[in-house]
Amino acid sequence: MNTLKNEAIATKWFEAFNTHDIEKLLSLYHADARHFSPKLKIHKPETKGFIVGKNALREWWQDAFNRLPTLNYSVSSLTANHKAVFMEYVRKVDGESDMLVAEILEIENELIVASRVYHG
Repeated sequence: MNTLKNEAIATKWFEAFNTHDIEKLLSLYHADARHFSPKLKIHKPETKGFIVGKNALREWWQDAFNRLPTLNYSVSSLTANHKAVFMEYVRKVDGESDMLVAEILEIENELIVASRVYHG
């Protein structure tokens, strides 16, 4: 997998997320993808921040889109290599302060196999 393909996956990820198109977003993930987010720890403490699989991702994102209908990410930077993409973006929600976020997408065979979110 080359760097340009991984950058394209990240670009598709932002397009799907910002249109709240869960199925398009899930199509970028492996069936057993792993995801970590500090927000999961807050909203679903039983997960300890980790979820696995497309069904868990679908449930998590649907919940976020329902709670935050204006949720949108503005890309600051993408840095890709043959295995992963490091993304920096600004989380925007009407009525809330903007939040700087970093996320790593690990990619194998043109599918995201793991993602990890970092923010304050």
